[in-house]
Amino acid sequence: MRERELGRADPNAGTTSAPIRRSWSTRRKLVIGAALVVGVPMVLIGALVGGFYAVFYPDTRANGTLESGGRLREYLLHVPEGHDPTLPVPLVVSLHGAMQWPGAQMETSGWNDVADRHGFLVVYPSGLNMRGKGTGMSPKVWFMEPDAIMTADLDFIAALIDTVAARYAVDSTRVYLSGFSNGGGMAFGVSCRMPERFAAVGTVAAAQIWSWDDCGDSTPVPMVAFHGTADRLVPYGGAGPSALAPGGFPSVSSWVEGWAQRNRCAPEPSESPIDTDVTRIEYGDCDADAPVVLYRLEGVGHQWPGGTPFPTWLTGPTTDAMNVSEVMWAFFSGYPTRP
Repeated sequence: MRERELGRADPNAGTTSAPIRRSWSTRRKLVIGAALVVGVPMVLIGALVGGFYAVFYPDTRANGTLESGGRLREYLLHVPEGHDPTLPVPLVVSLHGAMQWPGAQMETSGWNDVADRHGFLVVYPSGLNMRGKGTGMSPKVWFMEPDAIMTADLDFIAALIDTVAARYAVDSTRVYLSGFSNGGGMAFGVSCRMPERFAAVGTVAAAQIWSWDDCGDSTPVPMVAFHGTADRLVPYGGAGPSALAPGGFPSVSSWVEGWAQRNRCAPEPSESPIDTDVTRIEYGDCDADAPVVLYRLEGVGHQWPGGTPFPTWLTGPTTDAMNVSEVMWAFFSGYPTRP
């Protein structure tokens, strides 16, 4: 078992946000459960929880706004304690899932703790609500169709990176993109449209609905993905058309293989067990030193292991075998932007 591969941090390392995360985790489960019991539609649960979240946990509300494409957009920026704003550091951009918001992604991923340990910035952009607005407590989504709305999101993400870099010293060769679920699918789309902005990309339980035909740039980008075999929302083996994905979801293995083809890697991956429930699958010998790695998480549902878990009855089980954000950071930190 390799501790670095499993993302296990020093148990004596201090964290500043863990108490908030634990208390929010308990309350989030109660609120979601109550909403389901009384018959509140799923589309409204995010709004109900979001309101509770914003009222009782002000430190996790969006703390920045940006005018982009004629809309006011929100984001949540985390700066590690003791950060020197004149010292260039990496930046991780982390995209929330559907019907979520920046603060939810902060809690789901646990990125802040990792950033505090390793000294980098994290920014959580907000998608748009169903009325096309980017502010307020209503839950948000990333619109995945390659149209004007997605173009507006791309412009927003690019402008957000520039905004953070203008306030803090960001190492432009070490900007990374990550996303969960709908945000993971969006991360793929963003990497297709502006690969030059990111040194590497990471996805967790990615709800991938883009066609490779829509990926207009084949520039190799290092990628690491994490996906559970018990994910009922975005099945590991793929799924046909549904309310979540009218065009269906591809199998995770075929989607990762497609990314390996994009990066012009060797056709056959290597496979190695990391833990009894974790298998690492890597495509190597890629152009521009841009490998493609998949961690297959046996028996794990629609979760971000190592962060604040969703209720098991709602999204399936998680695992204590891996801290995904630590492992993703270990991957990211090895890949500055290619010249």
